[in-house]
Amino acid sequence: MTGTNVPAVEFRSVTKVFGKGANRHVALDAIDLRIEQGEIFGVIGYSGAGKSTLVRLVNALEKPTEGTIEISGTPITGVPESEVRRLRRDIGMVFQQFNLFRSRTAAGNIEYPLKVARWPRAARKARVTELLEFVGLSEKARSYPDQLSGGQKQRVGIARALATSPSLLLADESTSALDPETTGEVLRLLKKINRELGVTIVVITHEMDVIRAVADRVAVLAEGRIVELASTFDVFAAPQAPPTRSFVETVLHNRPSAIELEVLRERHGGTLVTVDIDDRRGIGAALATATHADVRFEVVYGGVSTLQDKTFGSVTLALHGAEDAVAEVVAELDRPVA
Repeated sequence: MTGTNVPAVEFRSVTKVFGKGANRHVALDAIDLRIEQGEIFGVIGYSGAGKSTLVRLVNALEKPTEGTIEISGTPITGVPESEVRRLRRDIGMVFQQFNLFRSRTAAGNIEYPLKVARWPRAARKARVTELLEFVGLSEKARSYPDQLSGGQKQRVGIARALATSPSLLLADESTSALDPETTGEVLRLLKKINRELGVTIVVITHEMDVIRAVADRVAVLAEGRIVELASTFDVFAAPQAPPTRSFVETVLHNRPSAIELEVLRERHGGTLVTVDIDDRRGIGAALATATHADVRFEVVYGGVSTLQDKTFGSVTLALHGAEDAVAEVVAELDRPVA
């Protein structure tokens, strides 16, 4: 991430309301959000949370009911439409369903925004060649969308979004129509774009695996509000809001549910204790105490992951031994990190 003093995107008290009276719907409610230059920023939420409205506000396809929005320090609210069009040219858009022209080749699709921008023919051809190579599709230049796989179509869509060298790329559910392997290819390409071209990327998704794979930070939307905003590591390691915990639980299965705890008690007996682990907190010292106190232990559930070069996770232990000795081990496991 290469932040500057001027954010790539800034929302100040932005509210968006659709309809009136009985049909009034608040899609976004008093959103304050700052997306830094050069980061990959994730926005996640369930259907109806306000994700699509947020992205349409960023590219000025919708106007906020209240509040202001700036792109790289320049307002896109309360300015002439000609200024909005100019700002929009600095924003690339990648869609869920690719939105390619079926009658144009891969090269033709990528060239289209350059024609609209009135680039000279020679410059267009050179740029298309450059982008096809960048996304790994040089050999597919003359192929039509119907001759391409889903992943190839999305890579053409990404190349088209990059054609005019935007500084901001919006990826709206860009992998939800793809299989897991192809999703990985597209996400690696997004990271390459961010790393090598310095493009700020906003990833809109309902898939926590996507956030874990690419995002530096993430905002969790629920019912039109940001309920959590933090680094991706913090969101995974210590989710605060109930919707965030629900999302994290879809990809991390390191803490047993109430039902699973009952099964573990029946299967293993003893005292069950679940311990969070990170780079500062381990369980080695407590297990050494257990050994000296003649407390037998076994790991019965859990997992440890690495994200953004940091470790986090949790393990559930079954402890067997004298009541006082077990209590001593549990106390050490629960002891706060200094």
